[in-house]
Amino acid sequence: MAQKNYFNSIIRTLKDLKKEHPNQEVSNHISGALADYQDIWGVSDKEFDFALNKYRATLSLDKKDIDDAYIAKIIKDGQNLDTILDDEDEDAWLDDFGM
Repeated sequence: MAQKNYFNSIIRTLKDLKKEHPNQEVSNHISGALADYQDIWGVSDKEFDFALNKYRATLSLDKKDIDDAYIAKIIKDGQNLDTILDDEDEDAWLDDFGM
């Protein structure tokens, strides 16, 4: 079995990130991927590849198509936390959030 070429994998992942998030600079992706590392000087290509792929997966999980009405409802509900889970309102609230 051939050994993985981490350099090519890193470049491919950076290209994919640029396609998926064209408004972000590549340096932002690199910085985000290595944010958990104290000293990046000694990061191997293998670790960098892992960090980039983990960062990319996190971005894809964080990316949601949330409309303004949904955000407004979250804010409104947050302002009424003391009454949001009253017995009669609980079922309606759970229905709104698909639970």
